Amino acid sequence: MLRSSQPLTGPNRKRCREDEMLLGTVLDEGERGFIIDTRSAQAAKQARMMGGGTEPKSSYPRWRRLHRPLERGRPLQESFIKLVEACNDSSINMDRWLSRLESCRWLSHVKAALSTACLAAQCMDREEASVLVHGAEGTDTTLLVTALAQVILDPSCRTLAGFQGLLEREWIEAGHPFHLRCARSAYSHARLKQEAPLFLLFLDCVWQLSRQFPFSLEFGEHLLLTLFDNAYASAYGTFLCNNEKERQVGREVGTALCLCKVKESTHSLWAWLNQPGEKKKYLNPLYSHNTLVIWPSVEPQSIQLWQGLFFRWIRSSQYLDEAWAEIQRLVEGN
Repeated sequence: MLRSSQPLTGPNRKRCREDEMLLGTVLDEGERGFIIDTRSAQAAKQARMMGGGTEPKSSYPRWRRLHRPLERGRPLQESFIKLVEACNDSSINMDRWLSRLESCRWLSHVKAALSTACLAAQCMDREEASVLVHGAEGTDTTLLVTALAQVILDPSCRTLAGFQGLLEREWIEAGHPFHLRCARSAYSHARLKQEAPLFLLFLDCVWQLSRQFPFSLEFGEHLLLTLFDNAYASAYGTFLCNNEKERQVGREVGTALCLCKVKESTHSLWAWLNQPGEKKKYLNPLYSHNTLVIWPSVEPQSIQLWQGLFFRWIRSSQYLDEAWAEIQRLVEGN
């Protein structure tokens, strides 16, 4: 599996021989690969007028391009806001609540992300083909798809340590702009153009996997909630800034350079999570190592609202917490 940003073909259909050679060397003789573009065909065509574009068939004859559009900007943020507003409205009846849940389209985004990740995983597992994933910049929906596909395919990514490594590799080091995307929350009245809950969408999809495969992930919901909290507000430096360069050097604020030096000035979230006393809180007591690929269902009845997150300040989780504590006690007793 590979990931990248869009090719810069532009309106003049420029070619990049180095890119063509690079993708050509990925495939053995007689093999074909798949390019999964997380934009619609129309959006990719429009991007060409701005200097971007997609891979022309004539230059990449052994690669088949598949468009699977995923929202990544304002529509996704608005969907998140509408969902939170609906969850906080205790005055509506069940019919009205279900109507608002459907109209906010959050579960549709979850389904689309899981479906696209499954497509990438199927190309690799069943077709035994190489896959290149990209959208525009390659730092949003691209990472969403590649990270989810690895959780589906690779059992090591479903362990606590492996999942942390996946986040570090596919989200932090790959340059997801956390500072811009998580600048505010759904409760903010500000509507910043760069804001979008892509990382939250990823966590929601992983929660869907954990619900459908309760024995296959070594970590539980508590870890996903902690990651969500730390992406938006954290005492640690793990999710600060927009890319590795900013974390190491700094970023420009107006005409001045703001020195971040995240690694020197802050502590790592992973170091805190991996302390023996803390680590135990995040483990799934039902976990059993599963070497198989986990194929999630994306049927409407299989995609559920993540109540542990969206209702966490409305409904008490006391009984669920007590149940999990009892399960852990029984497992340890055996």
